[in-house]
Amino acid sequence: MSVVVRFAPSPTGFLHIGGARTALFNWLYARHTGGKFLMRVEDTDRERSTPESVETILEGMTWLGFDWDNNDPSINNGKHYYSQYDMRA
Repeated sequence: MSVVVRFAPSPTGFLHIGGARTALFNWLYARHTGGKFLMRVEDTDRERSTPESVETILEGMTWLGFDWDNNDPSINNGKHYYSQYDMRA
C-alpha cells in the first residue's frame, strides 16, 4: 500500500508559516516513504478566494522547493480554475 498525502490551502491570502509547516511535514513523509504528495486548492471560501492568492501560494511552495505529484487543473492554471469556478456559481 502506497502513502498518499495532500496539502489543500484555501486561496484567501499568502502561504503562512502554519501552512508551510503542514506542507513540509506531508512532503517529507511522502518523499521518505516513496509515496505521493498531492496539491489541491480548496474552493470552500468563495467570497474571500482570489486567483492572485492561488498564484502566491504556488509561488511560495515552489520557492520552498516543494514539488507535487498531481496535475490538478485548479493549481496548474489559476485563471482557468477560476473561470470554471465562476461558471459553477
